[in-house]
Amino acid sequence: MSISVDIQNDVALITMDDGKANAVNFDLMIALNKALDKAEADAKAIVLTGREGRFSGGFDLGMMGGFTREDSVRLLDRASELVLRLYGGPMPVVGACNGHAIAMGVFLLMACDTRIGATGDFKLGANESITGMTLPVFAVELARDRLSPLHQTRAMIQAFIYEPKGAVEAGYLDMLVEPDKVVGQATAIAGQLAKLPGHAYAYQKSAMRKPALDAIRASIGNHPNLRKMA
Repeated sequence: MSISVDIQNDVALITMDDGKANAVNFDLMIALNKALDKAEADAKAIVLTGREGRFSGGFDLGMMGGFTREDSVRLLDRASELVLRLYGGPMPVVGACNGHAIAMGVFLLMACDTRIGATGDFKLGANESITGMTLPVFAVELARDRLSPLHQTRAMIQAFIYEPKGAVEAGYLDMLVEPDKVVGQATAIAGQLAKLPGHAYAYQKSAMRKPALDAIRASIGNHPNLRKMA
C-alpha cells in the first residue's frame, strides 16, 4: 500500500494507491493514520482520494479468509477508530471519489465531511447483504447520519449498488464532476474550509455528530454480531 501526502496552501492531499482495489487491511489503516498524523500537524484541511477509477473496494477479503474471531475483532476495532478519526476529528475532510467505492470503501467516503464524486461507469454502495456479512456499528451510524431516509432500506438492507448520479440522490456523494476535475474540485473546497476558524469547526463537527460518535466508540471491543459474518 502506497499512501502519499502532499501539503500545499494548508491543504493535505492524501492519496491511497495499492495499484489494485485499495483494499482496506491493517497495512492501509496504519499508513493512513500516519498520513493523518502529518496532515493534522502541518495542514488545516484534508482531501482523501484514491487511484484513478478506484477509491476503495472495501475490506481485504483475501486477508480475512484465514482470520480467527480475535483477528476480526481487531480489524473492526481499527476500522472503527479510523472512522472516528475522520468523522469526528477536528479538521475538515473532503473525499475525492475518483471511481468505485464499495463496502468499507464507501464507509470511508461517508466519513468525509464533503464528498466529491466522478461521473462515469462507477459503482458505489454497501454490499454486505449480498456477501453475507453483518454491518458493523460504524456503518449503521454513518448510514443513519448521511443517507437519505428514503434510501436507507434500499442501500443498507437490500444492498443496492448505485451509479454516481444515484449515489448523490442517496447521500453517498454531495456532488459530481468530470473524473479529471475531482481532485481539483475537492482541493478547492478544502481550501475554502481551511479558512474557517478551526476551533469552531471542530466543536460543531463533534457536537452535531455526538450520538453517532458515541455509539461507534461504545462498539469498540464489543461486536456481538461478529459470529454471523461470512
